[in-house]
Amino acid sequence: MKEYVRLIDGLPLILKVILAFPGIDGFVYGFYRIAKGRLLEGIIWIFVGFFLFWVLDIYSLLTKGKITFFV
Repeated sequence: MKEYVRLIDGLPLILKVILAFPGIDGFVYGFYRIAKGRLLEGIIWIFVGFFLFWVLDIYSLLTKGKITFFV
């Protein structure tokens, strides 16, 4: 899991934003949150995130340059 976190953290910003698009976001950043130790938030992101929360991920990537945790 640490390798996955390092992989996502090491990606260029443009690739992180592309991975935050609807449909992909729930799985990529849902598993990322689980790997970071946020199990509940990760599960919510996997099942609901690709419909609703992808906007929050794109916003946090563009403003802070990284994924933020909301729960």
